[in-house]
Amino acid sequence: MANLFRKQAQNYAASRPSYPPELFRYIASKCPGRRLAWDVGTGSGQAAAALSSIFNSVAATDVSPEQLSHTPSQIPNTRFILTPPSLPLADLHRIVAPPASVDLITVAQALHWLDLPAFYAQARSMLVPGGVMAAWCYTGAVIGGGRSRADEIYRQIYAESGPYWADERRLVEEGYVGVEFPFRPVEGEEGTGPVVGFAAEREMTAVDFLEYVRSWSAYQTAREKGVELLTEEIVEELGKAWGDDEEAIRTVRFPISLRIGRV
Repeated sequence: MANLFRKQAQNYAASRPSYPPELFRYIASKCPGRRLAWDVGTGSGQAAAALSSIFNSVAATDVSPEQLSHTPSQIPNTRFILTPPSLPLADLHRIVAPPASVDLITVAQALHWLDLPAFYAQARSMLVPGGVMAAWCYTGAVIGGGRSRADEIYRQIYAESGPYWADERRLVEEGYVGVEFPFRPVEGEEGTGPVVGFAAEREMTAVDFLEYVRSWSAYQTAREKGVELLTEEIVEELGKAWGDDEEAIRTVRFPISLRIGRV
C-alpha cells in the first residue's frame, strides 16, 4: 500500500472528501465506551481527526510515511504511528495499544488492502469485550445528482481507468458486500451491513475534481504505462460541462457503504 500511494499522497490529502459527522455519531453510538479508537490505514488522517472529537484518545496507523506526512499536526489526543505492513501482535500491543483496550476500530477506504485473517486476529486481541469494528468505503462520485454532462464525462473517465485498478478495487465497487466480516450485528441492524444512507460530500471546482482523479492509484498506474486518462480534450470538455466559470462550484457526492459489527 505504501508504494501504491507514494506518488499521489499530496493529491490524496488535498482532494479526497471528508466523511460526514453523522457517520461517526452513528458508529460511536454502538461502542461500549469512548476511551480509545484505533484508525487503521489512516492515510492523511481524515477519519482520525473526526474520531478525536468523540473519543478520549485515538491511535492512527499507516504503512505509508508519505501519507502520514499530510496528517493534521495539532490534535493533542491523537497519535499518528508509522507501522510496517506486517507487525507481530506483541509489537502491535506495545506500539499501538494493550490487549483488550480499544473500544472501536475503524478502517476508512482501506479494508481491501489488508490481510484480513491476520488483521481480524489483531482486532479481536485489541478490542474490549463488545468492542466495535467499522469499515467503510465510498463507491464512486455523483455529480449533479448523476444526470449532468459532467457526471457522464466522469463515468467515461472511470470506465477507461478500469484496467489500471488493482484487483482489490472490485471489493470497493461492490461496497464491501463480498468481504468476509466475522462479527456480530450491532443493535438496530439485522446484519453487519452494508449499512447505506451515509454519504461524503465536497464542494468542488472542475480543477478540484481533476485533482481528485489524479489521486487515483489507477491514474498513476496508467501514466506509468504511458496512458493519460485526462487528455487535453477530456479536461476541456469537463471544464465546459462543469460551468461557465473556472471557479464554478458543484457539490460532488460520494455514497458510503459501511460494514459494522462487534466482537
